[in-house]
Amino acid sequence: MDINLIKKLIKIVEQSEITEFSVQEGDLKIKISKNSHAGTQAVFQQMPAVIPEMITKVPVTNTIQEEPKLLEPKEEKKSNLHEIRSPIVGTFYRAPAPDADPYVQVGDIVSPGMVLCIVEAMKLMNEIESDVNGKIVKILVENATPVEYNQPLFLIETM
Repeated sequence: MDINLIKKLIKIVEQSEITEFSVQEGDLKIKISKNSHAGTQAVFQQMPAVIPEMITKVPVTNTIQEEPKLLEPKEEKKSNLHEIRSPIVGTFYRAPAPDADPYVQVGDIVSPGMVLCIVEAMKLMNEIESDVNGKIVKILVENATPVEYNQPLFLIETM
């Protein structure tokens, strides 16, 4: 397994709320886990136990807690606006296929359960649905761009 891929996996785990991740490729098994006090650690283990464990500690910065504090006052001022946020880290897509029409446009009326977009993570297409009745006021992310966990995607004026 490529060391750059391992570094990317560690970064993904750091930036998400995932506390543990493991993957096995042939005889190599990688387990990445974190806790809020000790940081993130990755354990690489050769299955026949020929190579001893190697542990790498990476400091974790906690910027997610600061984000909601900055966004909450905006929501209170505009109580009729509701944000749809990304539940995962991935790539934002407005349509089900490159040649298809977008799920929603600015000005469209949406209802709970209606698909608004897709966030692709590790080759899985995750449909993001509306949880309110309302009208799409703004699409906050460009098509085919990366999104972070809890990043606002849509502003919906509730009805």
